[in-house]
This record gives sequence, C-alpha cells and structure tokens, in this order.
Amino acid sequence: MGSIKKLEQIRAKRKQRVRGKLFGTEDRPRLSVFRSAKHIYVQAVADDVGQTIASASTLSKELRGNLSGLKKSEAARKVGSLVAQKLTARNITTAVFDRGPFLYHGRVKALAEGAREAGLKF
Repeated sequence: MGSIKKLEQIRAKRKQRVRGKLFGTEDRPRLSVFRSAKHIYVQAVADDVGQTIASASTLSKELRGNLSGLKKSEAARKVGSLVAQKLTARNITTAVFDRGPFLYHGRVKALAEGAREAGLKF
C-alpha cells in the first residue's frame, strides 16, 4: 500500500509543477490531458474565463465506432486530431499542451502529434 500512496504523491507533485507554468486563454487554450487505463480524454480550457472550449475522448460520439481494432496510441492520435478540428472550426490555431501528471510519452505524445497533424500549433 505504501508504494501506491508514494506514486500518487509523485503524480500530484508533478501535476502541480507542470500546471503551475501553464495558462490558457480564449485565443490560446490549454489542452488538458487525462489518461486512464482504457481511455484518453482532452479538454481545451480557457483559464482566463474558466470555460472548456472543446473536448474529445475515445468515448466521443464522433469516434466511438471508428476506434475498434485500433491500438490505444492510434486511438489517442485520432482524439488529438478531433480536438484540433473542433478548435480550428472556432478559428483557434494555437494552444498550450498540459500533459498533467503524465509523462510526454506513448499515448500522451500520440495525442499531441495527432493534434499537430490536424493543424494545431503548440
């Protein structure tokens, strides 16, 4: 049990360190990523007004049927491109990437690359 508590403390500390340096605006929102064991979620947050501008996940209606048979990192890439499409529809081309407590590796990295491929700049 002690090792799980230690891991939670490390993640919380990492999240504070990463999040303390980032701030999203309406013109340049913060892309906040959450990764569970099975799914990945991303929100575009404007911190100056406290609103979520756009969101996407592997559970989104637009992607739900298209992800069967894909690896989790490939699904994350599609989620990144979906959120980028939603933002470009609102004339937003730049964002700040907030990886939270997760390392920039694997599915988190694939999500960021998918958003970049769809035209979003970090």
